[in-house]
Amino acid sequence: MMNKSVEILVKGAEELGIFLEMFHVEHFQKYYSLLLEWNQKMNLTAITEEKEIVIKHFLDSLFVIKSGKIKGNEKIIDVGTGAGFPAIPLKIVFPDLKATLLDSLQKRINFLERVASELNLREIELVHGRAEELGKNFAYREKFDIATARAVAPLNILLEYALPFVKVGGYFIALKGKEIEEEVKNSGKSLKELNGKIEEIIQIPLPFSDIIHHLIIIEKEGTCPLKYPRRSNVIKRTPL
Repeated sequence: MMNKSVEILVKGAEELGIFLEMFHVEHFQKYYSLLLEWNQKMNLTAITEEKEIVIKHFLDSLFVIKSGKIKGNEKIIDVGTGAGFPAIPLKIVFPDLKATLLDSLQKRINFLERVASELNLREIELVHGRAEELGKNFAYREKFDIATARAVAPLNILLEYALPFVKVGGYFIALKGKEIEEEVKNSGKSLKELNGKIEEIIQIPLPFSDIIHHLIIIEKEGTCPLKYPRRSNVIKRTPL
């Protein structure tokens, strides 16, 4: 990463109260290099310009800290993690997080295995699977303090994929773009069925850009009925 991009990363992190050491920066640089290298043979990101990756992927992921729910040693699951956002940037900064990264594509899991190895990340589990199946597995169901998901599906659908993983009293943090009013409005039935409650919506102006994103923070108030999550085709055909 060029000096300008490193400066953006460091200053953007400072806005969150995170002071990156040199080894943190080196980890992000290595992650960036692997992302570009693997992106040539598989679709990991449509964004390839260095500054854009720092702002739209790295800093966007770190802004989950604005939720106030991550102190550094929670057990988290990143649902539909893709190229590892937000989990890998969070894990770089908070190495004691116990992170499970779930994705339905084995090739992406292969990439993340390489990232975890190169960055020497500990207490990280990489799972190839589908959220609607793993959410029924009692080794994972209601076992996490926090679930995260970034731009995976509309909120009413996303809730059914993510909330079954969260302990009662834990949180699901959805990373969303600028326009969220319609999604929030349409999520009422899903929240009621799955025993979730929107605690807060935080507007996130991404640094060094005019981009506005949002964090939707949902508290898990009670256990999810066992019939959820349903099969993927049912969730999509008849969302809650």
